[in-house]
Amino acid sequence: MNMLRASTLILALLSLMLPAGSPCAQAPETVCIQCHGSLQDKLGAPVGLWRTSIHAENDISCNGCHGGDPKDAAYAMSPARGFIGVPSEVDTPGFCGRCHPGVLKDYLSSAHGKALGNGGPTCVTCHGNHDIVKATLSLINEKSCTRCHSFERARIIRDAMQGTEASIQGIGERIGGFQATGVDTERLAKGLFAVRNSFHSLFHEVNVTRVKSESSRINAELAKLDKDLRAIEDARERRKVAGAIVVAGLLAAAFLAHLLRKSFEKR
Repeated sequence: MNMLRASTLILALLSLMLPAGSPCAQAPETVCIQCHGSLQDKLGAPVGLWRTSIHAENDISCNGCHGGDPKDAAYAMSPARGFIGVPSEVDTPGFCGRCHPGVLKDYLSSAHGKALGNGGPTCVTCHGNHDIVKATLSLINEKSCTRCHSFERARIIRDAMQGTEASIQGIGERIGGFQATGVDTERLAKGLFAVRNSFHSLFHEVNVTRVKSESSRINAELAKLDKDLRAIEDARERRKVAGAIVVAGLLAAAFLAHLLRKSFEKR
């Protein structure tokens, strides 16, 4: 065994000995996290909030939003390295919209977006700034909405969308199940992707009439996907029944052959 092969084998064995949660198995933290994580109060608090966020879950660190050099402490907050810092209130939607352009468009066209700079909410009002959670209908809740207005309209909108969200999730799971067994689900997956995008565009809509109308249209599209999935399920069930009949026939034939052989042996 030459030296290169021996070294490769040793490294492979060492990697197997490392526990699953070992720091060596994780990507190194940025200098932003290393520095602010050791600080107290408001300078260190964002790190703790970020660690539980959907951004941290997707490996989006401080520099992903604020810019700067995440590998060099001396230039981590250098404008020359793209450091942006904290946006003003009116600049916040554009700040977040760099990664979420579709959401920004939906927000700006809504009543909330049109009130930007005049008391209207920005992204961080509802989603938080560092402790950002995955966008779901649970964000439309009485505690959050009543900070600015009554919950009556928001409740109607949320209720109109909840059934649709459950249907999208259920159809997605069924498509994933078929895909795992080798069924060609590309067309269905693309159809669900388009429907999901249409549905998500309603998350910032505060017009009850439009939400109800669009929800009805989306549910009609989901019904078509459900029909296609049922056709696949029925075909699979028929194949199972046919297979069971064939197996039963073969077993019956084998049993009859066995009886005939026994009868011949007795003669």
